[in-house]
Amino acid sequence: MSDDGKGATPGTSDPTRGLPPQQLPTVSGPLTGTAPAAAESGDVPPPPRQNVVIKEMLRSNWVTTILAIVVAMIVGGILMALTDDDVREASVYFFARPQDTFVAVWNSVYGGYEALFRGAIYNPRAPDFLTQIRPLTNTLGFAAPLIAAALGVALAFRVGLFNIGGRGQMLIGAAVAALVTFNLDLPMFLHLPLTLAAGIAGGAIWGGIVGVLKARTGAHEVILTIMLNYVAFYLVAWMVRTPGLLQRSAEDQPISNPTPPSAQFPELFGPRFPLLDWGFVIVVGATVFVWWLVERSSLGFRLRAVGENPHAARAAGISVQRMYIYAMLFAGGLAGLAAMNQIQGSVTSGFDGYIDAGIGFDAITVALLGRSRAWGVFAAGILFGALKAGSFTMQASQGIPVDIVLVVQSLIVLFIAAPPLVRAIFFLPKTDAEKAAKARAKAAKKAVSA
Repeated sequence: MSDDGKGATPGTSDPTRGLPPQQLPTVSGPLTGTAPAAAESGDVPPPPRQNVVIKEMLRSNWVTTILAIVVAMIVGGILMALTDDDVREASVYFFARPQDTFVAVWNSVYGGYEALFRGAIYNPRAPDFLTQIRPLTNTLGFAAPLIAAALGVALAFRVGLFNIGGRGQMLIGAAVAALVTFNLDLPMFLHLPLTLAAGIAGGAIWGGIVGVLKARTGAHEVILTIMLNYVAFYLVAWMVRTPGLLQRSAEDQPISNPTPPSAQFPELFGPRFPLLDWGFVIVVGATVFVWWLVERSSLGFRLRAVGENPHAARAAGISVQRMYIYAMLFAGGLAGLAAMNQIQGSVTSGFDGYIDAGIGFDAITVALLGRSRAWGVFAAGILFGALKAGSFTMQASQGIPVDIVLVVQSLIVLFIAAPPLVRAIFFLPKTDAEKAAKARAKAAKKAVSA
């Protein structure tokens, strides 16, 4: 019985019954806004290990990247549906028969992405296995120059340089290779590596000009690379119009001589896969080299130190100017490798001022998507190669404009550049940096109001 003997359960008693309010124990917990005494004394057990692991996974960059791609594909699907004639026709009588509109939307989106898959990865409608996997080899072939150029952009990013001169570096690399080696008569084991080395050297020289000017004069690399892009374009355009330089022999067309057969990359798996050649293998080797250079070598440590904080790097005895030159030399050389994948692999019939095919600017997108890491750039290049290879099948079989794929690529970069937006869409936990920024903003607001 209780102390007052009224309705209490036998054998139990409430020790706080009858006490004045000031003698009652304090109430604490998440609903009261007061931390419990155990938390104040540090006796609260830590959260379960699996909760911490899951939270860190949801905060990671690769989860944000995957979800950014998912959101971009969803928006791309919406655009496919909005531009589809069958969807527009069915939407006219939506309220009478809404299922027709939903079926038309499904057919449009599914048909578009199914065609993208058939054109980029695997074509189950082909008669034999080798033809079925040809789309994958096309994807790798399209990705090779993208990866090479993006590695150069990413390496410059890691040093704090915004290299948007990939186009000019590719053009000069192709021009130097053609001037030095196209008129030579050499066996393949000499001609091919000589052409490759000349192209890489040409791109490195053009990128090195930016590094030297940045180091010696402090000129901004963005302005320098933009201007040198124009210089390279008009220089190559003049050279392919000038007899005795790059213009094709015995013709008056503004185009260079074709790449000599002994300087072309051999096909990797034979003539059934014409877009995949040994240039892709060289790009894989370049990816390994960039990863080792940036992440494992002493030079890479100095490059990363300059990218993190050039003032601290200078105080530590690192020559910041020299690192800028090295970074742009490597970036230009990788852009030259991308040019060699073009003229020694994809476009061997001759080139002009448009041989870069937009790769120099697409490389910026690939580098951003890969977060300036060598293997991230490699994966991003494969993705963009797949989008490019599949876009042609989408247009041919479904009538979907290639521009839809360009919109998807742009949206991927948009969401990659705004991780808080992706986390807000999918209700992901904020990172420590975002929490700290929010706390600082809140404290500043309180200070102003006070």
